[in-house]
Amino acid sequence: MIDDRCSGGHALFASAIGPCGIAWSEHGIVRIQLPEATPEHTVSRLTAGHDSDEARPPAAIRRAIKRITRHLEGDVQDLSDLPLDVGALAPFRRTVYAAARQVPAGRTSTYGEVARRIDMPNAARAIGRALGVNPFPIVVPCHRILAANGKSGGFSAYGGLDTKARLLAMEGVALEPAPRAQPGHGSLLDLDHRDAVRHLRRADPKLGALIDRVGPFAIELQKTNSSLAALAEAIVYQQLHGKAAATIFGRFKALYPGRRFPTPDEILATPEAALRGVGLSRNKLLAIRDLAQKVRSGVVPPVAALRRMSNEDIIERLTAVRGIGRWTAEMLLIFRLGRPDILPVDDYGVRKGCAVVLRKKELPSPAELARYGERWKPYRTVASWYLWRAADLDKSTAT
Repeated sequence: MIDDRCSGGHALFASAIGPCGIAWSEHGIVRIQLPEATPEHTVSRLTAGHDSDEARPPAAIRRAIKRITRHLEGDVQDLSDLPLDVGALAPFRRTVYAAARQVPAGRTSTYGEVARRIDMPNAARAIGRALGVNPFPIVVPCHRILAANGKSGGFSAYGGLDTKARLLAMEGVALEPAPRAQPGHGSLLDLDHRDAVRHLRRADPKLGALIDRVGPFAIELQKTNSSLAALAEAIVYQQLHGKAAATIFGRFKALYPGRRFPTPDEILATPEAALRGVGLSRNKLLAIRDLAQKVRSGVVPPVAALRRMSNEDIIERLTAVRGIGRWTAEMLLIFRLGRPDILPVDDYGVRKGCAVVLRKKELPSPAELARYGERWKPYRTVASWYLWRAADLDKSTAT
C-alpha cells in the first residue's frame, strides 16, 4: 500500500542509463519504463493503457526511485520488496513475476527453470511471453532470465539485447554476445551467396539444375526502421493486388501529414470512419489497431530488438497480433530482416517451385516440403528464392 490518499500518477526520473519512467496507484508501482529513444517516447510507453497524470511521486515512490537509480548506478540493490500493483494482471503473470523476483542480482535463471519453480514444466514459452510484456523491468528482473543453455533469449526494451547485457553487466554478469553472421540468425547482407549456392548444389542436385537455369542469387531486401510500419503494410497488402494495396496504404499514411509513419497512439486515436474511408476492411482495421496496441505494450518489439531475436521468438511475438499468421512473419524475416534460413512451407509459390524441381504434378504438403527442405539448411531462404523463380519459369513455359 502506498498511500490511501494517493490516487496515482506518473513521473520521469533521471538514471545512469537515461530518463526512466514510473507510474503508481494507491496500491503500488503500476509500471516502470526503461528509456526509449526520446523522453516523449518514454512517457508514451509509460502511460500506454494506464490513464494517469504527471505528478510528484509520494514518499514511498520517491524511496523506490532512489533505490532503482542507485541500482542503475552500479550500487546493486535488492528490489524484491518494492510494492507492485498487480491487481489488473492475470494470475499466471503474477505467478511468473513473483518467481522472477526470487532470482537475486548477480545470478541468472532460465525460462525452463522458472517453469519448474512454479510447477508448470511445459510452460517455458508462455513464461517467455509473460516476461516479454513485463511492466516492471528492473524490479521484476526479467533481464536475469535467459533461454536454455545460457543463450541470451529476447529482451523487448529499447536497445534489445544490448540493454539486457548492460543491465546484467551492472550486476557482474557477462552475457555472451550473440554470434554475428551465423547461418540462420544473421543476415543475407552478411552472407557469402556463393557459399550458400555451392552448399545447395551439393545437398540437392535437382535444385542445382534449377540454379543453373536461374543464375545468381539476387534477392531484393526491403529497408525498414519500424516494426509498426512494416507489419501495418503487410496487413494492408494481404489478399490484395499490389496496385490496390499500395493505393490504400498510401491513403492510410496520408491521414497523418508530416509523419513518415504514425505512432501507435495516433493510430489508436483515429476514428474508425476515417480508417474505413481509406479503404481498409473492418478486419484489417481491427488488425492494425491490435498491432498498434501490441507495439505500444512491447509485445511487438522495435526493429533493433527484432534483429537480435531468434526466428522462432520473432514468429511467436508477431503471430500474437490479430491478422498476422506465420506466413506473414516469415515474409518479414526474409524480406525485411534478411534471415538466411527460412522455409515458408505454406507459401504456394514455394510449394509450386518444389513440385517443378521434383517434376511432380501434385504440390508437396507443407509437412512434406519441410522434410525435404531439411537438406537445404542452413540456407533455406536462398533455396526458397530459387523455388519462387522455378514457379515463375513454369508459368512462362505454360504460356
